[in-house]
Amino acid sequence: MEELRSVLVHIDGGSHAAARLTLARALAARFEARLSALFAVAPHFVPVPVPVPGLGLPAAPLLDEIDPAARRRARACFDRLAGASGWPLQWEEVVNGDPVAAFARHGLHADLMVLGRHDPQDAAARDVPRDFAESVLLASGTPAIVTPRGDAGFGEAACILVAWRPTREAANALKGALPLLQRAQEVHLVNWSEDAATQGECLDAVSEFLRLHAVEGIARHEGPAPANTGEALLVLAEGLGADLLVMGCYGHTRARELVLGGASRTVLHEAPLPVLMAH
Repeated sequence: MEELRSVLVHIDGGSHAAARLTLARALAARFEARLSALFAVAPHFVPVPVPVPGLGLPAAPLLDEIDPAARRRARACFDRLAGASGWPLQWEEVVNGDPVAAFARHGLHADLMVLGRHDPQDAAARDVPRDFAESVLLASGTPAIVTPRGDAGFGEAACILVAWRPTREAANALKGALPLLQRAQEVHLVNWSEDAATQGECLDAVSEFLRLHAVEGIARHEGPAPANTGEALLVLAEGLGADLLVMGCYGHTRARELVLGGASRTVLHEAPLPVLMAH
């Protein structure tokens, strides 16, 4: 069976950090994987008074630094969990620079990342870029579980829904999910297309790939493309009682702006369950 050897989880000073860390720890313990919690937030700018000779007034150049209160909250969250019995975890931190780029670099050396969804109501996480999860996904290429707001647990991920398209993104997500798919009790494979013949061949091929990797008992769901793929996926996941949704993350950057595909955007913003994605 496929294994996970290293898990990297994002930690910040926000209110959802503990749930995210708990999920990552349970996942690492299940696979006996190394678990690293990486503190990464955007620096804020503070004025630094500098006397100007002859003027009597200080100039105020800007200095970027990490909010010490955010770091204290994150460290306290980490220490509470690390102090409890369970799988060991290690603390790492980004001390300056772009948190997205730094986290993505660390992610290159992990089998799986665990990221949180942006919560506009969480003032304690305001120093995390609102597009942090999707930007890290696109920058690193490493698969990641993006957790919902609130309780992020999914237990043993007994029921997994895979949204399949014959694309690089979907294939990367599928391969990243293999350790969990091999241990799931139910695996559901969905593909929606207007071309029934091509759809059948597509599902046959990916089903055979999964069987070669010891994933059995695959249930197939197919049909014409819905008007809103993202919403349809969430409705199907709820109806199946899925613990985890697996799908590609589609997007690109344009003029410094991150542009996500419609289904990726809907799922990232609205999914009530963890989603394993890859670019």
